[in-house]
Amino acid sequence: MRVLLVEDEKKVASFIHSGLREEGYAVDVTYDGQDGLDLAESNEYDIIILDLMLPGRGGLDVLEKLRLDQILTPVLVLTAKDSIQDKIRGLDMGCDDYLTKPFSFDELLARMRALFRRCQERADAKLRVADLVLDPASHKVIRAGKRVDLTAKEYALLEYLMRNAGRVLSRVQIAEHVWDIDFDTFTNVIDVHVNHLRRKIDGEHDQKVIHTVRGMGYKIENQ
Repeated sequence: MRVLLVEDEKKVASFIHSGLREEGYAVDVTYDGQDGLDLAESNEYDIIILDLMLPGRGGLDVLEKLRLDQILTPVLVLTAKDSIQDKIRGLDMGCDDYLTKPFSFDELLARMRALFRRCQERADAKLRVADLVLDPASHKVIRAGKRVDLTAKEYALLEYLMRNAGRVLSRVQIAEHVWDIDFDTFTNVIDVHVNHLRRKIDGEHDQKVIHTVRGMGYKIENQ
């Protein structure tokens, strides 16, 4: 999952960024409201974590502009503004959840999972390619009836491939969605992860589902 974090307190941003990366999320961070709006409008995110008191452009203004532009990415407001009136205003303007500081990181993760589940239920659920099944709700991956154990990054990579089954995904697309916007695409990290994933998913099976498209990238499909 790819997350945009818009938070001007750099210590808080660093704490959240580090924690989310450990959980396997790809995270882009900005400390400015206008920069956050620009990133949200030019990239595809699964969730936006948005502070309200921001330089450049206030969080509520960012939220309002996103909804006016029909960008429906789930927004979790994370702010020190804790009055009932502030919460009502944020929810009425289009945020999907509202968490006040100080906060528990475990609660932040739980609220993010809840938002993801809601989106996945709307989009539906289990992803299938041939006899490969990925369940976003439980994070279980099954191939030919057997569970496949993946690292957090391998799971994120497989989910992105399966949500785009049949499409060729370039290394840049994979890097930006599964890692983050600052990832160095000139390294071989993506190829290494794809190879690890291929061994676990395709290794013992005659029917291969993960394919390299030479000079272009990777795709997953039943061939």
